Amino acid sequence: MAALLVWASSWTVTSSSPCQTTSLQIKHGNANTFRGQFLQKQRSGQFKVKGVAMRETALMADIDENYHVTKLCKQGLLKEALHHLQTVGKNGTRIYPGTYGSLLNLCLEKKALPEAQMVHEHMITNGIKVDRYLGNYLINVYSKLGRVEVARKLFDEMSDANFVSWSSMIGGYAQNGFGPEALQVFCRMLEANFFPNKIILASVFRACSNISMLETGKQVYAYVIKSGDSVQASTGCAVVNMFMKCGLSELARTVFDRLPEKTVMTWTAMIVGYIQNKNESEALRLFCEMLGTGMELDQFVFSSVLRACGSTLDLHLGKQMHGYIVKYGFQSDVSSATPLVDMYAKCNRIEDARQVFDRMSERNVVSWCAMMAGYVDKGDGEEALNIFKQMQRAGMKPNQFVFSSLFDACAKLAALEQGKQVHANFIKRVSNPYGEISLVNMYSRSGTIDDAQKIFNRMPERDVVAWTTLIVGYAQHGLGREALELFEKMQVAGVKPNHITFVGVLSACSHMGLVDEGWEYFNSMNGTYGIEPTVDHYACMVDILGRAGCLEEAEDLINQMPFEPNALVWRTLLGACRVHGNMELGKRAAECILKLEPEDDATYILLANMNSSIGNWDEAANIRKVMNKMGIKKKVGRSWIEVKNKVHTFVASDRSHPQTEEIYGKLDSLIKEMKEIGYVPDTSSALHDVEEHQKEHLVCHHSEKLAIAFGLISIAHDSPVLVFKNLRVCSDCHTASKLISKIEGREIVVRDAYRFHHFKDGVCSCKDYW
Repeated sequence: MAALLVWASSWTVTSSSPCQTTSLQIKHGNANTFRGQFLQKQRSGQFKVKGVAMRETALMADIDENYHVTKLCKQGLLKEALHHLQTVGKNGTRIYPGTYGSLLNLCLEKKALPEAQMVHEHMITNGIKVDRYLGNYLINVYSKLGRVEVARKLFDEMSDANFVSWSSMIGGYAQNGFGPEALQVFCRMLEANFFPNKIILASVFRACSNISMLETGKQVYAYVIKSGDSVQASTGCAVVNMFMKCGLSELARTVFDRLPEKTVMTWTAMIVGYIQNKNESEALRLFCEMLGTGMELDQFVFSSVLRACGSTLDLHLGKQMHGYIVKYGFQSDVSSATPLVDMYAKCNRIEDARQVFDRMSERNVVSWCAMMAGYVDKGDGEEALNIFKQMQRAGMKPNQFVFSSLFDACAKLAALEQGKQVHANFIKRVSNPYGEISLVNMYSRSGTIDDAQKIFNRMPERDVVAWTTLIVGYAQHGLGREALELFEKMQVAGVKPNHITFVGVLSACSHMGLVDEGWEYFNSMNGTYGIEPTVDHYACMVDILGRAGCLEEAEDLINQMPFEPNALVWRTLLGACRVHGNMELGKRAAECILKLEPEDDATYILLANMNSSIGNWDEAANIRKVMNKMGIKKKVGRSWIEVKNKVHTFVASDRSHPQTEEIYGKLDSLIKEMKEIGYVPDTSSALHDVEEHQKEHLVCHHSEKLAIAFGLISIAHDSPVLVFKNLRVCSDCHTASKLISKIEGREIVVRDAYRFHHFKDGVCSCKDYW
């Protein structure tokens, strides 16, 4: 590693001659060199004059302590370096500015924002003046670690900004998605008569990499051309990226072709850009052309293309890249094999991903995380947890991304107790706000929204993702008022919402039946926040209108959408038709769904149930015949519940559980009590062609009822029963759950494929609309 710089004030030490002085400067110097020079002067007897020895000793002590901190930084030991900094700071040792610089560099390298803030606070406490050099360190670390507002404050207070200052500020804004702010600083730089270098220009083009900033990006590009400078490879790469991300592949290709020199990065930028613009054939052709130039390929080329394949779910191209990796001998290299694992996992080829993973001779934490995330995306939370256990046995230390995947795994499994154990492990190992966001999500999706709120309240910093996660969590739990109140607090805090935030807000309006408010929020997206509504937002509005019974208005909204409605939108309308009994509109919605997803079993089943509910038995039977003819079978409904750190799974009429007799005994007793207060089993969801009493038997032994019965006999009375199901809860189980909550005096929480249902005192949080 290059020697770490120690920046300090000028020191003057009296020499052995009374007629002259030797000035020993510690400025812009090398710590090792200076320390060596000092020891050499000490050994040669230059420090002999009376009174100098004491100053010499004190100075040497300061130098040694600062040197020790910088040495720890060179070794990457951030925790130890910070500990030593705190120790020597208390005993009067002078901390040199360069020592802070070394610490801040290490904080940036390790992406350790809290530790960087500690260093900054220590500087303030010790009265260190933040000059341009230290200011640049701080601006760089804050901007690259996401705290651009702090970086901007430091930048504005700087009276003598140089290229490093401008570059760090512009780059920080661009990196964190603040395009307009980056351009504002860029314009100020030009007004200050600073001509941008290639690093600053690359950041500016990155800031313009969206369609709203494209014209500005074109103007900056024209400015560079008119200035007489040729576009260098690094700047050209940024311009290519800008045009590609704006969908202008032809312009990007023109820039690429005019480059006087092309590097591996510029070729890669073009290839990845073509893939992102769904022009895979041109990407592959360009890749072959690149091979023909004789340019030496590296792992970055393959990993970049593989990541693009994963993002676009292009399995065909990904397999071809796999072949090239084998051909070039990179298959055992962790930087090539890890993107392969990620690509196969994202393309839903988890077995292929695991095969590549198992063959890796070396794995880093990213490799383990990719494999774990693949299992989480597939919905196999249990296997993801197994991967984590293997990772621990291999001696690999998990980072915040690993913990985020683990929290997602626990959330999908609804394994609350295991999630709490992972949480405890997380606290011991990681201090990172993004891990805490995953914790909020995990507790919310595991049914304990109060714990999610506690984690959120303890977060020192909350960005839009943190606020949005809890808002969406409230909405999924049917807590519409809490979600909207949190949205108002978010605005007061000055955090700008994103498109996902509005999904949560509109869902909250739906749960509360707020039609007018829903329209206001929907219209404010573009008008106030510049966010174009997506198909998800239209689906939310259809849900709001459908819940309120405004079915024709909901259909009109779908027909007026600026893009083709997807199955989600029509499925939302179909659900509203089921609740309000509108068979005619429901049939039209179902037909639209089946045109898009002809093998969607849920649509056939819902349509059949709607016909059965109004006594249209022949039509219901015809729908079931169509399903049989097409070979479409209803997905097997599964419900599960976690008791004493173990997940217990049930299917309808399941008798495989060791406590089957107790479970059925409890359930039969509950059914008897429910019938005494007027319960009549709803057999419309029973698709089997059997006698009515057999249908009743099947319905009464649905998987969620078995899971609830098991929870009632296994979980303490003062704790809620949390049950999770992979499909929509049926109408009979919904009714039964309300009655059971009243009979038992227990809170029962059921999370189905769409939302949480909180049953308490015979009432459900969804108000019987789901």
